[in-house]
Formats: sequence, C-alpha cells, structure tokens
Amino acid sequence: MQSGMTFFILRTGASGAIGYNARMDENLTAGMPDDILNESADVPADGVAVPISTAQGTGSPLRGLADRRVVRRAQLKKSSQGSLMWLALPLVFLMGLGVGWLMWGQGAAASDTQVKINADLKRYDVPTDGDPSIGPEGAPITLVEFSDYQCPYCESWYQDVYSRLLTDYKDKIRFVYRDFPLYSIHPEAQPAAEAANCAGEQNAYWQFHDALFGGKNRLGAAAYTQYASELGLNVDQFNQCVSEHRYKSEVDADFNFASNLGVSSTPTFFLNGMAVVGAQPYDVFKQLIDKELAGEIKK
Repeated sequence: MQSGMTFFILRTGASGAIGYNARMDENLTAGMPDDILNESADVPADGVAVPISTAQGTGSPLRGLADRRVVRRAQLKKSSQGSLMWLALPLVFLMGLGVGWLMWGQGAAASDTQVKINADLKRYDVPTDGDPSIGPEGAPITLVEFSDYQCPYCESWYQDVYSRLLTDYKDKIRFVYRDFPLYSIHPEAQPAAEAANCAGEQNAYWQFHDALFGGKNRLGAAAYTQYASELGLNVDQFNQCVSEHRYKSEVDADFNFASNLGVSSTPTFFLNGMAVVGAQPYDVFKQLIDKELAGEIKK
C-alpha cells in the first residue's frame, strides 16, 4: 500500500454503503500487508472501505475491505496491472464526527461535514468532448460524473443533489455525464446507457437521463421504449438505434477510460479535475465549489 493512503469507512446507517465498488475483489488485496488482510472482518455491515488521502500525521488506518461480493468485469481480472492504481487518486478528505468518519444520517447533519483539501491534491485531465453536458461551456465549474443507471446510490445522488447544484449555481456549473456501468452486478446498466445515447440522437438525452433516475425503478427494453414514447421521440428510430447497439462502443470507451484512470466505483466525480468518490451530500459539493470559485484551491 502506498504511503499516505489509508482506508476510511464511510457510513450511511441502515441504507448501506454510499457507492458500489467494482474492484473490491482478490486482485485488490494483492501485495497488501497481512495486518490489513487479516482484519477484513472489522468492516461494519453498513460501510464500505474506500481509499481517501490523509493529512500528514493522521493516525493509524482503519483496516478492512468490504463488499467482496462485487467482482470486476471478467476481462479486467485477466491482468493485475494497475489493480492498485486507484489507490493513487488523491481524494478530498472528508472530516465528520471522529477521525476519518462521515456519519451520514446517524447523529450528524450534512452541514456538519467539513471538507479539507490536501496540499498534494491532484487534478486529473478528464476529457468531456462529445459527452452529454448541461450548462454553459465556459462555466467556471465543470463537474463530471461517472455513473451507472442501475446503481441505487447514483439514483439517490441524482434525487438529493443534482437538481440543487444546477439550480443554486446556474450559469456557474457545467455538468457532464459519462458512463461507468458495473457489468457484473448491473445487467441493465449498459443497455440503459445505450438507450440514453439513442435518445440523445433526438436531442432528448437529459430528459431520458431524468426518466431513468426519476425514481420509477423501471429498466429494460420495454421501459426504454415507453420512455421514448412519453418523451415524444420517434419510437421506430429510437428502437432501431437501440437494437443496433449503436452506442455500445461509446459506453465501453467511457468505462475503459475511467477504469484506466483509476475509477472503481459509482458514482465517482471529477470537479474541475478533483476526484470525489461516492454519493456525497450536497454540502460537500457546495463547499468544494465555493472554495474553487473563491480561488482557495491550488490549480
């Protein structure tokens, strides 16, 4: 494990972990110290271990891995190269109640969450050309989400945070959606992503995006056709696009790019290149955006 990295448990109470991790498998444990591997049972049932950059002098790591049921896509398991790359992502350090704990929904309001920016924070180059976006091209804030339409935590973030950000920051934010379907556990994630892109051919990407995340919890070919009809699309043209898998390569390219970058879970965000992992509450994004707009974060 790289120096300066540690595992923190982000808790959400009874609702479970705040994001799905696609690499919490045996490949992840390769080369890890025995004292971490042998204490995997310490992870609480309502948490998931994720790597977060720590400030200098922070105490010993909370040890453990969680959610080993989630396995990586078969072809990614063929190579161990880069399996620990995601540990190198310098993430935003969330300071909640206690060291390294974000108590979400258990005794702490979202406003209690304080964001600390590490001195060695890295900004990643995440291209957005050709990807669905909403908001002005020249906005001072670009928020890129790698997401999965079948991920309940992605849906939760959409319902709790997405609209508030777009409303509160209006012309100051450009939101970009990129696909990261967790193939092994979400069989409808890729078909839904392809369908959304097909709706985009008829200038209805965001309406379709909203329908998928709108809380109906309906996915599948019949549902996609119904959404297209409800949105007033040319259904025959839409269905032909879907049946041809016209955007499969586009979705795969998003997944491969993010995976090579080190993304391993949904949702994962890049706010002006700064990595933020998980369905973090509105206040976390607000603090980051406000600090960025005020020039308080190094470029």
